[in-house]
Amino acid sequence: MAERVVRAGDVRLWSEDLGDPADPPLLLVMGANASAAAWPDAFVELLVRGGCRVVRYDHRDTGRSTAVPAGEADYDLGDLTRDAVAVLDAHDIGRAHVVGLSMGGLIGQLLAVDHPDRLRTLTLALTGALDMGSTEEPRSDQGERLERLIALTEPGADEEAELTRRVALWRELHGDVLPFDAAEYRRLEEGVIAHAGTSTPSTGHVRLGAVAVPRDGDDLRRVTTPTLVVQGTEDPFYPPGFGRHLAGLLPDARLLEVPGLGHSLPAAVHRLVADEILAHVRSHP
Repeated sequence: MAERVVRAGDVRLWSEDLGDPADPPLLLVMGANASAAAWPDAFVELLVRGGCRVVRYDHRDTGRSTAVPAGEADYDLGDLTRDAVAVLDAHDIGRAHVVGLSMGGLIGQLLAVDHPDRLRTLTLALTGALDMGSTEEPRSDQGERLERLIALTEPGADEEAELTRRVALWRELHGDVLPFDAAEYRRLEEGVIAHAGTSTPSTGHVRLGAVAVPRDGDDLRRVTTPTLVVQGTEDPFYPPGFGRHLAGLLPDARLLEVPGLGHSLPAAVHRLVADEILAHVRSHP
């Protein structure tokens, strides 16, 4: 393992490089307000053992990367996309297999649109298209679900209360089909807190939801990067229709719907999802 601090203009981005440098490079791009530590170590290890050189990094305003005071963030998804390019440059990676989860999936799409020469393949997990279109009507309980999620955004008064809040939030994101292991999510969040050195949650990306995405569905129709779209049937943020719409826009895309999966990456699906990503990588050397 090699840690490296990447400079992207005035921003410093913490990153790490795992696996054999001679193996195909795979860049992991996490979701909003989530650091590299939000990728479960066991899942990352499956990708490394499967023959990939894995690079993961902390977005600005997360983990050990540059942070700005709350409410002063003035960047957009285009800036976060350029951060990802800076990480590739710093690790001397010309073209990479990219895996983006949630907001990381939007960044992955922007990479495919604006920096196609930097991609070998793309995997978009638990996300929607740049135009946020869907092939289905919202669920009848969608509003109720979002209200429960919003109610769990208030930070805890201390580290224990914050851990309890985060596990409760994961309970909502996990869905009601796959068994929920509270201890698993607690261990994940303990690692996130230890990595950042604070239990204060990252909030710098909250405003990005109100900032217009600089590209749309027409741009995606011109993407040539081979893409795997991974969607959970129980995702409360991006129900299956979002994944179907996304896969339908991309000319060279394959859709994998994981039964019972919500908006998380629990141990129960690590092997399945890792194997699908590895197969996708191997099919496009």
